[in-house]
Amino acid sequence: MKDWLSSHPEVRSVRLAAADLNGVPRGKRIPSQFAGKLAEGTARFPYSVLNLDIWGGDIEDSPLVFESGDQDGFLQMTDRGPLPMPWLDNPAALVPVWMVHEDGTPYDGDPRQALQRVLDRYAARGLSPVAAVELEFFLVDDSGDGLEMPALPTNGKKRARPDILSLATLDAFDGFFSDLYAACDAMGIPADAAISEAAKGQFEINLMHGDAMKAADDAWLFKMLVKGLARKHGCAATFMTKPYPDEAGTGLHTHFSVLDQDGNNVFDDGSDMGSDTLRHAIAGCMAAMRDSTLAFAPHAASYDRMVPGAHAPTSICWAHENRTAAIRVPSGPPKARRIEHRVAGGDVNPYLMLTAILGAALNGIEDGAEPPAPITGNSYDQDLPQIITDWAEAIDTFETSAEVARLFPAELIRNMVLTKRQEMREIANMDAAERLETYLESV
Repeated sequence: MKDWLSSHPEVRSVRLAAADLNGVPRGKRIPSQFAGKLAEGTARFPYSVLNLDIWGGDIEDSPLVFESGDQDGFLQMTDRGPLPMPWLDNPAALVPVWMVHEDGTPYDGDPRQALQRVLDRYAARGLSPVAAVELEFFLVDDSGDGLEMPALPTNGKKRARPDILSLATLDAFDGFFSDLYAACDAMGIPADAAISEAAKGQFEINLMHGDAMKAADDAWLFKMLVKGLARKHGCAATFMTKPYPDEAGTGLHTHFSVLDQDGNNVFDDGSDMGSDTLRHAIAGCMAAMRDSTLAFAPHAASYDRMVPGAHAPTSICWAHENRTAAIRVPSGPPKARRIEHRVAGGDVNPYLMLTAILGAALNGIEDGAEPPAPITGNSYDQDLPQIITDWAEAIDTFETSAEVARLFPAELIRNMVLTKRQEMREIANMDAAERLETYLESV
């Protein structure tokens, strides 16, 4: 930390940031000359900060607040290290942190620590998952009473309809995307292809495969970056699933495979179908999918997307090269055999999402579970088990599920349920405009 700041004398302030349960960055700003206390292990903020509702408020009945005296947890810098913040006018550093107890043991309410627990389980078996995500987001003009696609910078016009894979639309926003790619490079985020998607103002960028924790970090940082840069370009960005009710929603699709100690992909057996381990991982993902819905659809607005025929999976099934299935095994060379998990919306906390997916896959591998036969054709037209499509049911199921208890620490499950029930009470008293504003800003 000290060396980084010495080599960046222009940086006068540092942001310490951790992801709360909603994936919202929480932390503090400190002058750069006082940033050394992070390395000394004395930086802290309350445990309850990682358990705030979507508006940033305390959870009323949380034992982390008054019952325990709102005690502090200790902050450790992650191995990501200090990063530039290209969306700010003044040079600043972002330092991702996670939370531990005073004795250095992980705090179970921290979503990044939950993912680390799963990765430790893989490591104990001599395995390591690699992952990549595809993130969809909207650029919107929120300056008026409603939302519109921002005017095209090239001609000042607004598009009233989507234009799938349109190079002209991407080129119209070349200034934004050029800045975005440059910022990703500066922050070490491996951004790959960009496309215009199936709704007006909707875009997708793929991030490259890598270590699973880095993939989660990349997704979290990318969301922060996109929202910040959009404001610099005179519009807003949101990963909210459906800001336009009649348009397609955002997805956050996860691709992953698993390597053994020699770096071999254990999903590859040289065939087009994949290995037994691949099938076991698919079975694990399917077994936990319904009960884990809250990790894939955490907000009231998340469920606007989860309807048949809306480019979001609603059936618990798998298939080879079929985008209507919740789990897709893409074609390609056997050595690249992988699983694409297509359920999550763009509004998720990436750490919780990857905990649910990778933990479930490992459960299937450990159990030697077998999935049903892969489907063919349109999943929406078939009689198949369904993902939960009701927020209240997803919360209740997450609280009591034995499958979820295998994936997440008990304290995190409790905190998540308390948070979502408080949000559900507040959202029930809001009109459509207030709900839109809530999620547009926060996710």
